[in-house]
Amino acid sequence: MRWFWIDRFEEFVRGTQAVAIKNVSLAEEHLHDHFPGLPLMPNSLVVEGMAQTAGLLVADAIDFNRRVVLAKVAAATFHFDAEPGDTLRFEAGVLDLKPAGSLTKVTSRIGDQVQGEAELFFAHLEPGEGVPTLFSPEELLTWLDHLKIFEVGKDQEGKPLQRRDW
Repeated sequence: MRWFWIDRFEEFVRGTQAVAIKNVSLAEEHLHDHFPGLPLMPNSLVVEGMAQTAGLLVADAIDFNRRVVLAKVAAATFHFDAEPGDTLRFEAGVLDLKPAGSLTKVTSRIGDQVQGEAELFFAHLEPGEGVPTLFSPEELLTWLDHLKIFEVGKDQEGKPLQRRDW
């Protein structure tokens, strides 16, 4: 089973920044385990939403030519918990982009309050370096379509992103 911790992109600027949304719903099964009688979205899953937002930003910046894998949570701070009914807004920015890896900073907000902050390092791996293929190119494009990345995405010159065919 694959878990997606973002619902859509609201902003996407190639290689620079992205904003994604996650609506926390009581219909999500994990909320009934964390914690019975007091449903909360675990901060580990908030980090995963941050990583998916920043990871797609990085993968797009390197033209999806390498596998982008979360290698390290360099720092993470959370100020309060996300609850059912909340909308998490993940704001990701690329701090450093090199051939071997990338450093990103992601903030999660609920309304106008900062809920969490993290610095995430991603390794860029060549196919065959022990990382399984999670998506076929067609599945990835379908997911990006559903996330509305091509509707809101722009390159660094402000031109709309073009849907790639692999």
